Amino acid sequence: MTTSPDRRHLLVSALAGAVALCAAPVMASEGKKDAKEAGAASVQLGAIAIPITENGKLSNYIFLNVRINLTIKADEAKLREKEPYFRDALVRVSSKVSFGQPGKDYLLDEPRFKQVMMAEWTKITGPGMIKSIDVLAQNPKRHPL
Repeated sequence: MTTSPDRRHLLVSALAGAVALCAAPVMASEGKKDAKEAGAASVQLGAIAIPITENGKLSNYIFLNVRINLTIKADEAKLREKEPYFRDALVRVSSKVSFGQPGKDYLLDEPRFKQVMMAEWTKITGPGMIKSIDVLAQNPKRHPL
């Protein structure tokens, strides 16, 4: 029994369609996984040095890498363009407020840093645009002895 070319083509097409239907849910779940791994919308600030003062005198610098996590309603592309404004606000505030832990000029006081900078950066983004702030790295210029 020989199969005509049209019938073979029809069988191959049906088989390919069945394979595609089986693979579609797998591909869809992988797409969701990739979106989660890629992370939510954010603006990342590269290494930026902030001064740490004690009793009004400069005692150290801490180099920070910070990520500003945005809410769903935030326009990520627009806010990424404002990255220089976020950096400028951080430098301005840290020259007035020392974010070092009391007695430990080599460690960042993260809760205070996040509280103060959330308020400052919200002035740039508008209310309801920042979900959270992550300090990705903090490296002091001078380490404790």
